[in-house]
Amino acid sequence: MPKTLHLVSLGCTKNLVDSEVMLGKLAEYTLTDDPSNADVIIVNTCGFIEAAKEESIATILDLHQQRKEDSLLVMSGCLSERYKEELSEQMPEIDIFTGVGDYERIDELIRQKQSSFSPEVYLATEKSPRLITGSNYHAYIKIAEGCNQNCSFCAIPSFKGRLHSRTLDSIVAEVSALTQKGFYDFSFISQDSSSYGRDLGLRDGLIDLIRHVEMIPGVRSARILYLYPSTTSFELIDAIAESPLFQTYYDMPIQHIDDRVLKTMKRGFGEAKTRELLEAMRAKEGSFVRTSVIAGHPGESEESFRKLCDFLEEFGFDRINVFAYSNEEDTAAYDMEQLPEEVIAERTAILGEIARRSRDASLEKMVGRECRLAIDGPSSEHEYLLSARPLLWAPEIDGEVLVNDTNDLDIQIGGLYQAKITEKAGEYLLATLLREELVTNN
Repeated sequence: MPKTLHLVSLGCTKNLVDSEVMLGKLAEYTLTDDPSNADVIIVNTCGFIEAAKEESIATILDLHQQRKEDSLLVMSGCLSERYKEELSEQMPEIDIFTGVGDYERIDELIRQKQSSFSPEVYLATEKSPRLITGSNYHAYIKIAEGCNQNCSFCAIPSFKGRLHSRTLDSIVAEVSALTQKGFYDFSFISQDSSSYGRDLGLRDGLIDLIRHVEMIPGVRSARILYLYPSTTSFELIDAIAESPLFQTYYDMPIQHIDDRVLKTMKRGFGEAKTRELLEAMRAKEGSFVRTSVIAGHPGESEESFRKLCDFLEEFGFDRINVFAYSNEEDTAAYDMEQLPEEVIAERTAILGEIARRSRDASLEKMVGRECRLAIDGPSSEHEYLLSARPLLWAPEIDGEVLVNDTNDLDIQIGGLYQAKITEKAGEYLLATLLREELVTNN
């Protein structure tokens, strides 16, 4: 009887790629959605901020309560790596601990019932086994690990290390292999994507990447996530906009706009240049601009917070991700004077409301327009609706469009269609399909 596996991947899409590598290494297992029937349960954890750490621990304890006798409970990923000594002592529920370096050894660790923490951070290549999840047409491509930035609030470099980029040949080989399996839409990700290739001696690594990916048969659409302000050039902004294949999609977390707060955050960048970059992005025809901000960082005065609010209101981002400041050990901000929790919560709520209004305004602008939609499947909103995503949007984070009129077209999950956005209903857009686009690997 085949052994069964239940895997939970928490946190970011970079974590998801590593989880998919583990699934590839454990291909002989049958996947199950029921943890009580699983022989092996793996939780790939996130250790970025306090809320993510709490979610990881709660998920593990819940799965421990559901697990069957003689099953193995495995804890991997960032949280496990960051707190390996403490967790191994305080969580006897875990059978196997592993961090961010041994994803391709997961089958061996399970077979030997052995914990392991490799000194090297793992970075998947074109040779890594990987089972893509969640889509039959879209895949995330991790282009680098680690980060050379020294942001005061971020602990990632303390357990992920310095920037380590894949070669262009490795990335091209992986994307080419995936197109042969029918994938045509790709998101390129890392902690600081705009620094890609600097450790390899590439001056404009992302521009080189764009040019190489454009030459791969079968790629219909692509985007780059997580640009860093001080490493994003105007040449890169132009290259993305001018590409016939890459979406004019700019995801640049600014974290704040006030010079004093940005200096405290050690962002290495000020308001003036940040505004210049964002204006250049917004000026591109058909652009989509996403950002992230932090509420309540040490040193954020009421005046600087109001300045951030005013800027977010006036700029008109398509999407804004809001984080409440989390005081993390092993960061420069840890010993700074902290703002009261109630102030952080209040400011987070205010920014969240601004983010909602910005999203709604962005959605309203799409009503009446035509766009390319990829069909993801039946919608959870209603059995007669289809869930779809404009290729301009990033999967999972930018939302979904609901198709309520297929015009009797032959519907294929993962199919690509020309559609017209007909109206906005609450937080969703409704669309009518117009015609199918033929997806080929040529």
